[in-house]
Amino acid sequence: MDKFLITGGTQVKGEVAISGAKNAALPLLAAMILAETPVTLHNVPTLKDVNTLVKLIAGTGITIEKNGDTVTCDTSTINSYYAPYELVKTMRASILVLGPLLARFGQAEVSLPGGCAIGSRPVDQHLKALEAMGATITVENGYVKAKAPLDKDGKRSRLKGCHFTFDMVTVGGTENTIMAAALAEGTTHLENCAREPEVVDLANMLVKMGAKIEGIGTAYMTIEGVDKLNGCEYSVVPDRIETGSYLALAMMTGGEVTAKKTEASLMQSVLKKFEEMGAQVTVGSDWINVKMAGRPKAVDIRTLPHPAFPTDMQAQLMTVCCIAEGTSTIIENIFENRYMHVPELQRMGANIKVDGHTAVVQGVDKLNAAPVIATDLRASMSLVMAAVAAQGETCIERIYHIDRGYEYVEDKLRGLGVTIERVKGE
Repeated sequence: MDKFLITGGTQVKGEVAISGAKNAALPLLAAMILAETPVTLHNVPTLKDVNTLVKLIAGTGITIEKNGDTVTCDTSTINSYYAPYELVKTMRASILVLGPLLARFGQAEVSLPGGCAIGSRPVDQHLKALEAMGATITVENGYVKAKAPLDKDGKRSRLKGCHFTFDMVTVGGTENTIMAAALAEGTTHLENCAREPEVVDLANMLVKMGAKIEGIGTAYMTIEGVDKLNGCEYSVVPDRIETGSYLALAMMTGGEVTAKKTEASLMQSVLKKFEEMGAQVTVGSDWINVKMAGRPKAVDIRTLPHPAFPTDMQAQLMTVCCIAEGTSTIIENIFENRYMHVPELQRMGANIKVDGHTAVVQGVDKLNAAPVIATDLRASMSLVMAAVAAQGETCIERIYHIDRGYEYVEDKLRGLGVTIERVKGE
């Protein structure tokens, strides 16, 4: 496995171009299945998860190609409605092909997903919503087998509009359901929807394809089903988590970073925390500048669904808190196993005590280099940040996690002045 060698003590400075959001690109790729004519998607990041989903979609016979940051897709060649375990096991977002395949072709067989080890993320809400729309769903030998209802002649008919309330806020569940509802017969009313920018991006693309959706960006969405959806040209929204990660690095090292090709409106809760910690934040139409003079101040963080503070920025902000002045309290409300980076930060000298969902971080003057292991995607970036600020050379193992969510990460870090080397594994 590859690993990073990072020589710390760098005060980062410079500009970084932000890529398209992984968490938006994946549902947008799945939504291509719904279109009867070709779709072109721009600003698609080159990431392991993206490549996996492209390969999965191609496995159904659909013609799909990625050239640079553009993906083109033609569904007219489809000959299978099957998503195998070998691909799905590596990435939870693979389940997002279930709704589009079922709604468009009346059937789907998708393996139950794998992915990050940050806690239980059941797909029951996806399945309950599809069942409410008339689908027959069975789980056999690790596969979800879904079929649309039969008409009076025994042929597969369309899914039916319904009124459904999610038991919990679920991003993937909301995305799968609105994709299915877009081609359902009748009107679907959804309550307790996720409001994340990536859900909004998906809804906006569906509308461009001809879907009729009201309440985009709210917890209550109404989707009036249409007979067919057409292809379109669309660009993926900027990655708010990648943006926040590089800007947090400026705070970590007392430096200054300008994130370009991004949107401040997507991450107000994060920028507010930056300011609470003493950072100077300046925003423009497509850029954000963060400048940090001196040591950050301690801050309290509570992760909650959007528009509150995102769980995907928790590890990065905890790392800044490790060297902040004072004591920070962090409460993780989304995932029950998202403190796996804590023992690794402790190896570098961080003073963190965890009790259930709460972590208390007493800031220290500095962190020290140590061999550490990345445990999940965002934890990987938190360890990179710690290594850049630490004294000495840090070795970070299992960096395949970071390749799932950060495009060209070494090049971008070097552009900010970081001394980093990727050592190829076996």
